[in-house]
Amino acid sequence: MNIEDLFTSRSLLPVGAAYAVGIASVALALAVVWLFQRRSHNANLVDPVWSWSLGWLGVFLAACGSAPPVLRLMLACLAGLWGFRLGTHLFLRNHGKPEDGRYARFRRDWGAKADRNLFWFFQVQTGFSALLSLPFLVVAWRDDLPPAWAIGAAFAVWVVAVAGEALSDQQLARFRREPANRGKVNRTGLWRYSRHPNYFFECLHWFTYLLLAVGSGWWWVGLIAPVVMAFLLLRLSGIPITEAHMAHDRPDYAEYIRTTSAFVPWFPRA
Repeated sequence: MNIEDLFTSRSLLPVGAAYAVGIASVALALAVVWLFQRRSHNANLVDPVWSWSLGWLGVFLAACGSAPPVLRLMLACLAGLWGFRLGTHLFLRNHGKPEDGRYARFRRDWGAKADRNLFWFFQVQTGFSALLSLPFLVVAWRDDLPPAWAIGAAFAVWVVAVAGEALSDQQLARFRREPANRGKVNRTGLWRYSRHPNYFFECLHWFTYLLLAVGSGWWWVGLIAPVVMAFLLLRLSGIPITEAHMAHDRPDYAEYIRTTSAFVPWFPRA
């Protein structure tokens, strides 16, 4: 079966079976990463693999679904390209580097239990993948196309979100490459208007699939992904951990917090 056949056929697998296979593939991928970190004592690979696997889920569920082929092809392209870009960026950023401070701190705090706890920590991310991919199911198995305005808005949101996240990642990487900036806070480009513009655009990206679910009886499931991602970034593993680390290492970060929006880009305070 070629690629064209995948997106012109209907229901390659029943929705429940496709979802189970997709989530199982993510769990397996993260288990392999866990085995790798046992040997290397470096868990940096988990971030790109999680992004790649979530993009893969969008492609896989789109291929298995029963929605009109053009919609499933759009879903596969948008989710797959998002996951490929983010995962590749994280891989290139972390490759050959010491273990990320988050995982190094976990390893120190957990001591002899680190390997066991990291396994379950990775598998918790499988659970979040299961929640984030629920809108993929709604889009891939809906009976009709969304309204034209919703398709246009979804594409526009995706472009703005992915381009904004890529730009903020590029600006941060360029800032960090300059030796004179070591120990300083990045206030260049989008980072002047938000302390975490990459997180903001990442959260915005998940509204793409809510828009593609508009008109379906299950459209409200599309709300789950942006809410879950906002919780992850704002309350769990994103801003709290990152800012605790930055405030410890950079003396002027407290002033950056005082003057700069945490999430939504906005003009800095005097």
